[in-house]
Amino acid sequence: MMNASSILFYLISAFILTTGILAVTSRKIFRSAIWLLFSLIGIAALYFWLQLEFIAAVQIIVYVGGIVVLIIFSIFLTQKSGDEMPKPTKARIFFSVLSVTFGFALTALLIYQNNFAISNANTFDASVKNIGMQMLSTQEHGFILPFEVVSVLLLAAMIGCIVIAMKSKSGQQ
Repeated sequence: MMNASSILFYLISAFILTTGILAVTSRKIFRSAIWLLFSLIGIAALYFWLQLEFIAAVQIIVYVGGIVVLIIFSIFLTQKSGDEMPKPTKARIFFSVLSVTFGFALTALLIYQNNFAISNANTFDASVKNIGMQMLSTQEHGFILPFEVVSVLLLAAMIGCIVIAMKSKSGQQ
């Protein structure tokens, strides 16, 4: 018998999968960005369900509030933001299906090889103080490098949005 927590997990997971599929299959670029926004909000909801409030807040601030908003602004700044994207060619469809099949096969293989033994180890401390100390630590379990990678990711997203928003001169792509 499923409890309310399991039902909530499956609802959140179905929401993430549905909006993710809609984000990659929509023919309008603005709608794809909106579906991506909803998918990332669903991932934040999954973090809230896991009671990782700080990580959920970071998910919303960095991805929903940063990257998706930059993508949407760059879409608005382009001249053809309302046009449909071109239909995918048969080769792209083939390689997309091949990639998805390979991804599912790899995931199934990894799940099959793991025995998922129940651990008696202590749970981790997800307090904001502990996360902040580990995030800025240069010691063995510090995360200063991933923290800096996120800042580079935001910079790359900003540069990408600027490049998309730049109007090309006639005759140039």
